[in-house]
Amino acid sequence: MKKTVVVIAFLLGSTLSFAQGVFDKYEDNPSVQSYIVNKTMFQMMSKVKADSKDKEVQQYFNLLKKLDDLKVFTTASAKVGIDMKATVNTYLKSNPLDELMRVTNNNRNVRIYTKPGANENIVKELLMLIEGANLKDADTIVLSLTGNFSLDEISMLTEKMRLPGGDELKKASKK
Repeated sequence: MKKTVVVIAFLLGSTLSFAQGVFDKYEDNPSVQSYIVNKTMFQMMSKVKADSKDKEVQQYFNLLKKLDDLKVFTTASAKVGIDMKATVNTYLKSNPLDELMRVTNNNRNVRIYTKPGANENIVKELLMLIEGANLKDADTIVLSLTGNFSLDEISMLTEKMRLPGGDELKKASKK
């Protein structure tokens, strides 16, 4: 019985570490720009003193307390972009997420996936893949976000942090 518990704990632990680290391989790739923000940074940002009378600022700081991890990877390399798409597909096979939205427009493919939270308005994980982005220096963008948040809050975050893909998230939150 003890061996069974150890084996199950090992399998769960390796699955969780795979889920968290599957996109980390892009951090050291010279063809990829990466933006990584972890829970500690979100907590520090939420404690910054700001004008508490501004409702939008307060919403922003409240959201920061709900976030665990943000990773954004962008590349202009077609080869790396193909690998990013394959990595997203592999991740989705082992970590099924609900497809929230799929848009093809002007040679641009956007896919947004979510893992539902405690109720229909809460998201635990959001994964977005944008191909053919043609934004400044990026043709492929992967955004991964974990925590407990609503899509409305996330569109505000991406707008404030000026992250690639923010426009797509804003459109998704309206739908």
